[in-house]
Amino acid sequence: MSKTSNILFFVSGAAVGAAAGILFAPEKGRETRSWLSYRLEKYRDTLSDLLEELVEDRNRVTSSAKSEGQRVIQDAKDKAEKLLGDVDSLINEINSRKEI
Repeated sequence: MSKTSNILFFVSGAAVGAAAGILFAPEKGRETRSWLSYRLEKYRDTLSDLLEELVEDRNRVTSSAKSEGQRVIQDAKDKAEKLLGDVDSLINEINSRKEI
């Protein structure tokens, strides 16, 4: 695995772990969920921007390493889409708890 994918896995694991820890912490629930929802939406926006940038960069690749670059970009795109799905799931869970 490349360093980029290792870093991506580490950051995504840390983010999901932190979110889960906050969700299940014995803090004031409504305030914590509101804060976490806000942060996850920002995280989702950042991932969306990264995904768009990766797709745009893929269209600009013209070097001899084009095929390798496309593979790396596709892997990153797939991982970013999975992370977006995870973030959406967490936001939905937070929002469902807000209603309680």
